[in-house]
Amino acid sequence: MTLKIRVYSDYVCPFCFLAEGPLEAAAKEKDVEIEWMPFELRPYPTPTLKPEGEYLQTVWARSVYPIAERMGVKITLPKVSPQPYTHLAFEGYQYAKEHKKANEYNHRIFTAFFQEEQDIGDIDVLTKLAGEIGLNKEEFKKALETRKYKEAHQKALEHAYHEAHITAVPTFIIGERVLQGLYSQETLEKVINEELQKQQTQVSDEKL
Repeated sequence: MTLKIRVYSDYVCPFCFLAEGPLEAAAKEKDVEIEWMPFELRPYPTPTLKPEGEYLQTVWARSVYPIAERMGVKITLPKVSPQPYTHLAFEGYQYAKEHKKANEYNHRIFTAFFQEEQDIGDIDVLTKLAGEIGLNKEEFKKALETRKYKEAHQKALEHAYHEAHITAVPTFIIGERVLQGLYSQETLEKVINEELQKQQTQVSDEKL
């Protein structure tokens, strides 16, 4: 029985990007299904943060850069100012999900923002990135321009805020376990193995 893993994240959250590698390594060759779930830290019209501001400068200097260095991950505080809203990128995620490229899209958006400093709030940028992972650029752009996936994205947010009660990202829901924050590959692997074992035990009990 496949173990479901849900990861709630926002594309402008550096810790969510840093969480990607350890999770993929921990899940490798295991019977798991990873689904990335949308969460907007600052939904429109809440003002987004500016990279030159004291808050982001401090968080990155004290936390993001040292952690990324320890992990061996290349990451940059993007100069895009103010930081982009992420609803359009997430509407694009709904399109990618429908076309079986959700995880590839997710990874490309993260690397575009945190390694290449691209403006992931811009439809043309998002369309270019979608094309790079093999999605139909014309269809994708039209879907964003017409807001075809606005409702699907809003439903995903409602679920995150009011049903899953997510208050911070990244948050992992691994089987019945909830982990909030950035975790090592070893910790994630331990939890995944425990939850897989629990599922197998439940299945065995049901057969008796």
